[in-house]
Amino acid sequence: MVAGIDEAGRGPLAGPVVAAAVILPLRGVPRGIDDSKVVSAAERERLFARIEQCAIVGIGVASVAEIERINILEASLVAMRRAVLAMPIAPRFALIDGNQMPDELPCPARTVVDGDAISRSIAAASIIAKVVRDRIMDALADSYPGYGWEHNRGYATTDHRNAILKLGVTAHHRRTFAAVRMALEGTLQPAFPFEDTGSRRTGT
Repeated sequence: MVAGIDEAGRGPLAGPVVAAAVILPLRGVPRGIDDSKVVSAAERERLFARIEQCAIVGIGVASVAEIERINILEASLVAMRRAVLAMPIAPRFALIDGNQMPDELPCPARTVVDGDAISRSIAAASIIAKVVRDRIMDALADSYPGYGWEHNRGYATTDHRNAILKLGVTAHHRRTFAAVRMALEGTLQPAFPFEDTGSRRTGT
């Protein structure tokens, strides 16, 4: 009854941060579970379905408003605690990716640096959190076309930065993050020349 805990979405300029907690079974663990960053999107989807079938899973989310209010690190820890509390069965112990411990967990825990490369339960949690967050960003992309969230997932890619300059800042952007703050201040420069209302803008 040991839960692995990981999050997805600390770095992006837009969208919530999502955490997952996973207790894997003693037998019948799906093959191929690894850090979500080294698993293809198609394989993550396959593993997501298999993990949900055989494991005990909890998911926690911290909104953009919470990220703005308490900062991204604290919001990530809040999402982790919510993931544990959302589990249908409470774990007896938790392994948390990284070096920061959420407050008020319902069980003893320890942090594990690079845990998604060491612990299979943490790696499973990283897959669950990543897939859930990607699906959230896909849904937001439908409502906010042009920002490329369906492929950049809100990260500060060239196309996303230029879209912010062209289309503006949305309610789902994290205004405390440098690129978004600079866009609001009028100091963000495009990542490469692009056409905007008929004139060419250049920058670094």
